[in-house]
Amino acid sequence: MRVMGVDPGLQRAGFCILEQEAGRSRPVSFGTVRVTEATAQERLLELRLRLAAIIREHRPDVVAVERLFVNQNRRTAARVGQATGIALLVASEHSLPVFEYTPSEVKRAVVGNGAATKSQVQYMVRAILGLGATKLEPDAADAMALAICHLHGQKLRKAASR
Repeated sequence: MRVMGVDPGLQRAGFCILEQEAGRSRPVSFGTVRVTEATAQERLLELRLRLAAIIREHRPDVVAVERLFVNQNRRTAARVGQATGIALLVASEHSLPVFEYTPSEVKRAVVGNGAATKSQVQYMVRAILGLGATKLEPDAADAMALAICHLHGQKLRKAASR
């Protein structure tokens, strides 16, 4: 099973591909897509093309995306919403199922605490995936946490269906 985690953003989007075999997860690829184009339309197109290229190269089975929530900054929320829409569109274009998780669901799955800090999440991502002291960009770490959340949830869904 391969899971693509996407932490959407209009200027930076974190991504990762995690592969799970025999109960072990390993990162296949991860990083941050930096969108450089000038207009919002051009950024959205570049994001779509870059995410599609990652999907074609790594062939994930599912996509896990952060569920949008509106915070105090509505302009930021609107931009993240546009990027989330692009991630959903690209997954749909490749016939991939999408699972959305709130930030607190991700933190609970990775750290055990829905109010965990970003540094706690990054620490646990490195520990779970055996990355040691590997430096992770925040967007990539968030994408990895999303994929881990999905894999943990999948285990629970399988156990509950037995």
